[in-house]
Amino acid sequence: MEQKQIGISSEQLEQDMIQQKPFLLFDLRTKESFEKSHVSGSVHAVCDTNAKEKILPKIPKNAKIVLISEPEEYAKEIAQMMKSFGLDVYFLIGGFSSWKGNLSKGDTGKMILADSLVQKLDKVFLLDVRDREEYSEYQIPGSVNIPLSELFDAKTISSIPKDKEIVTICPHGNRAMIASFALARAGIESKTLAGGLSGWNQVLKPVTIVKEPVQIIQVQKVGKGCLSHIVESNGEAIVIDPLYPFEKYIDIAKEKGFQIIKVIDTHQHADHISAAKDLAKASSAKLYLSKYEGYVFDANFIGDADQIQFGKTVLRIIHTPGHTPGSLSYVVNEKYVFTGDILFVESIGRPDLRDKVEEFTDDLYNTLHNKLLKLPHNTMVFPTHHSQDVKPIDEAYYSTIEQSKKLPWLDIPKQEFIKKVVSITLPRPMNYQKIIAVNKGELELKKDEIPDLEIGPNRCAIDIN
Repeated sequence: MEQKQIGISSEQLEQDMIQQKPFLLFDLRTKESFEKSHVSGSVHAVCDTNAKEKILPKIPKNAKIVLISEPEEYAKEIAQMMKSFGLDVYFLIGGFSSWKGNLSKGDTGKMILADSLVQKLDKVFLLDVRDREEYSEYQIPGSVNIPLSELFDAKTISSIPKDKEIVTICPHGNRAMIASFALARAGIESKTLAGGLSGWNQVLKPVTIVKEPVQIIQVQKVGKGCLSHIVESNGEAIVIDPLYPFEKYIDIAKEKGFQIIKVIDTHQHADHISAAKDLAKASSAKLYLSKYEGYVFDANFIGDADQIQFGKTVLRIIHTPGHTPGSLSYVVNEKYVFTGDILFVESIGRPDLRDKVEEFTDDLYNTLHNKLLKLPHNTMVFPTHHSQDVKPIDEAYYSTIEQSKKLPWLDIPKQEFIKKVVSITLPRPMNYQKIIAVNKGELELKKDEIPDLEIGPNRCAIDIN
């Protein structure tokens, strides 16, 4: 391929910019060189293996791209490679040093951290630029889907509101960054969600629900609907179903002035990676797990009728199979029950993720009617998940046994219940088999692999409404 076919001169590029022609301008130099000085309107980009495999195929074919390097050879090489993807791409002839137009300094990428976005969700326009099929699988509530390829259409651009702060979203932030750049070329300011949906999925939000005689803090994984709980008594705390990043629990304990002495899971989770083992190790706490779940690593194994002491409080254990064979529920002070994935605010746990749906459905019915629903009616119920449709109470998700008894399907005969549950076909949690293997201890996972593995809805409940 000849240079004249994929090269663009400094003069021509400057003329295109003056005429406001739409194109993407990527600077491939080092981050340090870019921040020191770069062509105004360009954005820093890295063309590594990840970009080649996951980003380039997603760039729309109707987007003109200009690459800058110093010297020109690297940009030319990458341009030739990108041409093989069918992209309309060029390199700046003579490299960065040939540019005679306007220069800028600093990092042009405007980012917003997931923790900050949580605080202002109702005040921003969330623009998800993934493909429609990706978006249909999982999305941030309230977001609007406009695939990246459509952002290069003037009519589509004109439909984006101008009266709200715009935040662009994709799995890791790469396509969203390109989208923000495309919007900027059209005169629309926006920010990119740092880390994308992968980063969004790691935000933990603590909410204090009960202050005395024990303190109960619900720690919510905002992007996935996962719930964990810290229960504190007389300066000692037990953490139930901890989530990643586990450091959040240590920070909360330090801020509140108590010590985490015990960590427990209700069951082997199928939708997210348990942080129980790492949190216990980091906080020098004892790790307790169900003796019925077949874990292949060491812990203090517990079962039905066992008790765990912390502070001035006793936690009583009930074996509550149905979602998994070894699911446990925890009763504290005979006032609060932590039900894992057996009983939710709006629904009940699904029994099919271990491929023994009829057997587990029988267990599920017995657990609900012969154990949990026999607790005092004013017992507060704290599950491990909630759906997007559930409205929080003072920012927290919980119910009572009295409310649970009013859920659909819990007032019908056993055989009818089993027939209804078994007949339901639900999509499985994304990556659930691998997640189960990790949580059981059969598969090792690097910490930086967790966010991607957890992307997606929790899908642990039956839709009974």
